[in-house]
Amino acid sequence: MVNVAIAGGNGGVGRAICDALQRSTKHKAFVLTRKVSEATSRVRSVQVDYTDVAGLTAILEDLSIHTIISTFHISGPSLSISQLNLIKAAEASGCTKRFAPSAFAIPYPREFVSALPPLKYYFEAIDILKASELEWTVFLNGVFLDYYGMPHIKTYLAPNIFAIDMANQVAAIPGDGNTPVTFTWSMDLAKFIVAALDLPSWEEESRIVGDEVTFNQFVDMAEEVCGVKFARSYDSVARLKAGEITELPGHLGLYADFPKPVFQRFMAIFEMWTTDGTSTISARGGRLSAQFPDIKTLTAREMLDTYWSKR
Repeated sequence: MVNVAIAGGNGGVGRAICDALQRSTKHKAFVLTRKVSEATSRVRSVQVDYTDVAGLTAILEDLSIHTIISTFHISGPSLSISQLNLIKAAEASGCTKRFAPSAFAIPYPREFVSALPPLKYYFEAIDILKASELEWTVFLNGVFLDYYGMPHIKTYLAPNIFAIDMANQVAAIPGDGNTPVTFTWSMDLAKFIVAALDLPSWEEESRIVGDEVTFNQFVDMAEEVCGVKFARSYDSVARLKAGEITELPGHLGLYADFPKPVFQRFMAIFEMWTTDGTSTISARGGRLSAQFPDIKTLTAREMLDTYWSKR
């Protein structure tokens, strides 16, 4: 049994991990938060000041935190200040041995730092961890399957429309749609993260594959399950490199929090990574499912059958 701190544990991925930890009898969990509000889980919340490294260190030692799982959002100062200071505190703590930085996506290419400025701090965290005595890993899970089951699937993630708009039965497929893409439900990701706490050692990458299908296969299955033809178009790699994507009806509701020009550029980069194999997690070798064969993951077809059949 170890004590685990979930930084950002009231967010989407963090809450999924907290749920999984609640079902585990092996480990004790704490949520590190800037402000303690009404509890969103039964995990104890601890208020911290991420600008105070000494204070963070004291809290980690007071709670005997062995492992930190960072689930910060990519926006704001979370990666540039909070996560980097938390790593410094973990290094200084006499009881903290493991650290998982915020990732939960794909192996980001370093050459995109200028296009996606938050990646600068993502890679800075990796470099600091490499130079530290801490054991660390990044959890890679591809694209969240949750986005295609909303609003019916259980999830704490914020809504997003990524290439396929299930509610409106429209798809704008990146590239030719024939490259396998990894899709993983956040609840399955959380199960593997909790299971990984028991591993005797961590590799620098922990690969999780819920399912792998091409976008063409995904839309084919969606059409079969829904009993209707989707309006299907394709965004060329050249268009994606220019920062442009086809606007889908579901995108309109996202612009209030993510202005259209920024959203388009951001999504174009992530969609481009589904055309070149970057989002094919299995291509990088061993995955956690081989170590934990009892964890059964939700496939794309099962998700469609469960949440979209006869709708």
